[in-house]
Amino acid sequence: MSDPTHPPVERWDRFEVTLNGPQEGNPFLDVQFGALFTHKHREIAVDGFYDGGGAYRVRFMPDTLGEWTYVTQSNRPELDGQAGAFTCVAPSPGNHGPVSVRNVYHWAYADGTPHVSVGTTCYAWVHQGDALEEQTLETLQDAPFTKMRMCVFPKHYSFNRNEPVYYPFQRDGEGQFDFTRFDPAFFQHFERRVGQLLELGIEADLILFHPYDRWGFATMDAETDDRFLRYLIARLASYRNVWWSMANEFDLMKEKTEADWDRFFRIVQERDPYQHPRSIHNCRRFYDHGKPWVTHCSIQSSELSRARGWREAHRKPVL
Repeated sequence: MSDPTHPPVERWDRFEVTLNGPQEGNPFLDVQFGALFTHKHREIAVDGFYDGGGAYRVRFMPDTLGEWTYVTQSNRPELDGQAGAFTCVAPSPGNHGPVSVRNVYHWAYADGTPHVSVGTTCYAWVHQGDALEEQTLETLQDAPFTKMRMCVFPKHYSFNRNEPVYYPFQRDGEGQFDFTRFDPAFFQHFERRVGQLLELGIEADLILFHPYDRWGFATMDAETDDRFLRYLIARLASYRNVWWSMANEFDLMKEKTEADWDRFFRIVQERDPYQHPRSIHNCRRFYDHGKPWVTHCSIQSSELSRARGWREAHRKPVL
């Protein structure tokens, strides 16, 4: 029977477990936390995350109706072995599930409804402050777009000279970032905006890295890059409208190698239980879209006549 403390959850919506745990030391580094979700014969392992203030959360997007059980897993005894259950019920109108590739070159939601990708880009809208961010949402309400590309990290470029309200990492008294400690307030704000796009029926194509930076986020070391990806996926993969774009204009990020981009793709592929779409965006040269972890081609080019050739070469959708 379902745990009465857990209300039913719609198919493709979010179920969340929150536990209180240790705050000493550096929980972002010292504590491993996640859960194993089970429905009949299926088992799905999901990474959890530390959300500050002693709160540890794990989020799950059920894709099958019926009874699900879970048990938490952690290297800390107070977070390990906590079990419960919930019931996954039919989705409400407008909840069509996540988008994935359908019939080689096309897109569809999980319930079979076709997805026609009419995209726009608002690179740094979540870093502009509430007034402009709310104006963006109001504008999108009456716009035709079904997908929007947007940066996770703040951006330094034309029209983006302001300091953001939130930073992804905590800072000391001198303003220096501690790249071993995330700032939960940044991610709470970011995921709230992703959720508001979901309410508007807009897919959020999240740009994970980009070169337009003055804070050091584009030149972090490999360990920090990988930890950032795992943390972001743990927080956001359960949002059904998420897509992953490894970078905007990846080839301008000279500090990253081809092997780095391969590794980022593999981390996202391995850590995302729901296999949201995965791509990478170029300036001048292309990444090899034929690699197996790339689900579709995200191409910046004015040569629209070449789209059919790119599509046939990789047998993947082209956006």
